[in-house]
Amino acid sequence: MQTAETRKKDIVGFFLKKGLLVNNELLEHLGDEKNFFEFAGIIDKKNLGNITVLNDKNGNDPANNLLAGKNTQNKITEKPESRVKIVSSYEAPPKKREANDFIEYFNNRYLMLEKLLKHRQAMQNVTSINRISNKKNREEVSVIGMVMDKQYTKNGNCIATVEDRTGSIKVLINKNRQDLYKIAKDIVLDEVIGVAGVNGNNIIFANSLLSPDIPMTQEIRKCEDEAYALFLSDVHVGSKDFLKQDFNRFLKWINHETGTEEQKRLASMVKYIFVIGDLVDGCGVYPGQEKELEIKDIKDQYSTCAELLSNIPDHIEIIICPGNHDAMRLAEPQPPIYRDFAEPLYQLPNVTITSNPAMVNIHSSSNFLGFDVLLYHGYSFDFYVTEVESIRNNGGYDRADLLMKFLLKKRHLAPSYTSTPYVPDIKSDFLVIDKVPDFFVSGHIHKASATNYKGVTLISSSCWQGKTAYQEKVGHNPEPSRVPIVNLQTRQMKILKFGK
Repeated sequence: MQTAETRKKDIVGFFLKKGLLVNNELLEHLGDEKNFFEFAGIIDKKNLGNITVLNDKNGNDPANNLLAGKNTQNKITEKPESRVKIVSSYEAPPKKREANDFIEYFNNRYLMLEKLLKHRQAMQNVTSINRISNKKNREEVSVIGMVMDKQYTKNGNCIATVEDRTGSIKVLINKNRQDLYKIAKDIVLDEVIGVAGVNGNNIIFANSLLSPDIPMTQEIRKCEDEAYALFLSDVHVGSKDFLKQDFNRFLKWINHETGTEEQKRLASMVKYIFVIGDLVDGCGVYPGQEKELEIKDIKDQYSTCAELLSNIPDHIEIIICPGNHDAMRLAEPQPPIYRDFAEPLYQLPNVTITSNPAMVNIHSSSNFLGFDVLLYHGYSFDFYVTEVESIRNNGGYDRADLLMKFLLKKRHLAPSYTSTPYVPDIKSDFLVIDKVPDFFVSGHIHKASATNYKGVTLISSSCWQGKTAYQEKVGHNPEPSRVPIVNLQTRQMKILKFGK
């Protein structure tokens, strides 16, 4: 038996497929089956009443494609139970922040990462920093601390200052210890590390440096049935550089209208589509952006985006998180896309909208736990491309895999305070990667890549926007219209190309 809420979702989804958007008042009216079929007759007479007509996807008059009597009632059926479950999504109400909130925020971050580090074998006998400071005799010690400073001596040695809740102490990493020195170069401010070494006069001479990292024992899950998930990002609807023809090629493929028989079969097996932020180009994101916009109203951008996504078959689950171009605050964690700007997205029957970052579980069943997918748009990537030498000197923006591995090692999506704007939460740090995912997916840098790290599948989505004037200025070279896709049965990955 259909519930009223399910029927509403089905009605909205049906009309979106036909190129029409229903407002709330009319939706209530259509909840009655008699009213629903009476309305079909009104549509035939082109009296659209309280409906907004969107661009028809096939260039036809939308009124000619609508319902025509009760023989169509079997088209509206109850949507099967979603196989997308939200594990974590940030939706805390806005509130005034005080200075003490930042103190609580960093305390919580420290405690969460300290707990992860204590599972490391070398950190079994951790000592508080204030106890080491009082010791006169040299002995082996281990501490866990947050990095508050990092400098280099005239001799080239690295000295980091770490602090816990009891005090602070300097850590010296000798440049002749190449293994340690390489690790030290990648240490960033505000990350939490483990240090083992020999204590001196208010200093530790490091023998090992540890990040929370991903355990080697991470299970590589695979499902029994053949099913695929694919990953989109940075669609940038509304931009003059939006690659509409390429996106339409993707839509034709996902609807089995183009491609070889094997490519059509692949499309038929897609069960999940992730859209990792920047669905629209936004308004006022940077100075002079209005000159680069084809659609200058943010609501119209989201309406057009929803119309495009409505072409994706209903049986495919669409999971969406916001990005830095979407209509919301820039500070992370970002709550789900604001509904008052993007109502058409929320009316799509097969869409799940989360915060940025978020964790969702997909494809679970009675005998399979499913896959945990960590979504993060990637706004902090810009900072680490510049600040981390091992990333900067080995490809920078072209190496999404290095960026994502770096953050997994730190177990934090933005360990340095200045790498992204934060909203301090006194209960927890939502950007800590406390649970190891099966998939870590991102976007933002407009480059597609797919790799593995200790059992975690790392996927960076491409974009659907040509090179902008800003990207030309800073030397970015996007690779648009590429779609990473993964076989959930084998965990094999490939990248499909929809550009010419």
